[in-house]
Amino acid sequence: MQQAAVSLFARRGFAATGIRELGAEAGITSATIYHYFGNKESLLASIINECLLELAEAGVRAMRRSADPAVQLAGLVGSHVGITAVNPLTCRVAEYEMRGLTEVNRVEMQKMRDEYESMFGQVLERGQRFGAFDLLDVGLSRLAILEMCTGVAHWYRPDGRVQLVEVQNFFVNVACRMVSINRDEIAGVEFLETPRRLSSEPDSRFTDVWGIGTVARR
Repeated sequence: MQQAAVSLFARRGFAATGIRELGAEAGITSATIYHYFGNKESLLASIINECLLELAEAGVRAMRRSADPAVQLAGLVGSHVGITAVNPLTCRVAEYEMRGLTEVNRVEMQKMRDEYESMFGQVLERGQRFGAFDLLDVGLSRLAILEMCTGVAHWYRPDGRVQLVEVQNFFVNVACRMVSINRDEIAGVEFLETPRRLSSEPDSRFTDVWGIGTVARR
């Protein structure tokens, strides 16, 4: 059911998707959806919650892997890129369809997102304070890195010319340049982990929802 919901929410948006359309996509009745999920919003909230939990848990592991802010940043960037690349439609829905939630659910999900994104801010601030990073603005740098990593959902394809681990390392290199450190400073340090495909992520036939993705195929 979640896969059907993600494919429709990513293509049409939450507001434009009806219960009957969800049922038709999943091959079940509207009554069955109400029985197991309560309503359309509860289904959306469960999708966003799973995605944010996955990002947060990977973020915590990245933070605990080392006390070095450079290694922590590399782990955060690598995991965000990996999870987004493997779960592009789920991440797209979690990023843009939170506006479809009513206040109680929206506040809860936004708190989860803020807590996750604050990990990036903490690492950047600490790196700047200890002289490891050279940043013009910590807050803007955090936003730039997160936007850069999240954008992978728009173009990465597993059958493209660039393998995921190469993409992760490329983005880590870019992040290192953004904070003015040499990638050689973390040479030999293991900070990448294999991302997990979420239960909500549709199969590959839905990966061209936006009609893009040519970058990774070149």
